Amino acid sequence: MFTYNVRGENIEITPAIRQYAEDKISKLEKYFDNDPEATVYVNAKVYQNHDAKAEVTIPLPRLTLRAEVTSQDLYGSIDLVVDKLERQVHKYKTRMNRRSREKGLGEIAADEQKAGGDDHGIEIVRQKTFSVKPMSAEEAVLQMDLLGHNFFIFENAETESFALVYKRHDGKYGLIDIEEEFTKD
Repeated sequence: MFTYNVRGENIEITPAIRQYAEDKISKLEKYFDNDPEATVYVNAKVYQNHDAKAEVTIPLPRLTLRAEVTSQDLYGSIDLVVDKLERQVHKYKTRMNRRSREKGLGEIAADEQKAGGDDHGIEIVRQKTFSVKPMSAEEAVLQMDLLGHNFFIFENAETESFALVYKRHDGKYGLIDIEEEFTKD
């Protein structure tokens, strides 16, 4: 069962907007055999030129669905973002169904544990190992730019946890703090 966290930037989330987003996104639940327990994060934003952006992130146990769409109408953006998410679910389900037909279900679980590519279009052609050093996010951005990469993993000196900085499409930078959700046995 999905629970929802709907918030707005430069727009008040009215009960009508909230209900519309929840009704549209809840249609995705039908694609899962068992009702997934997930919090759906919806962010609505309206720009000065009146364009409206809808961003939806659904973290599930085996995958994270995420899409964003900007259009001239918030309701239209919500419709289009749900269409994108639906395509992502179809692609994932098709890949998993193909794998289960080609291999036994036990082999699929074993394959998911293996590192490396598979024979369905995902091929890892290079592997690197490097040490992660404590630094600030600003230092990590400078290091990333010096290397000419579009992302960089580091240990955040402030939080003492792993983090990732990345270059966004708009030329600005993003920061992802990585939290451990599992325990090792």
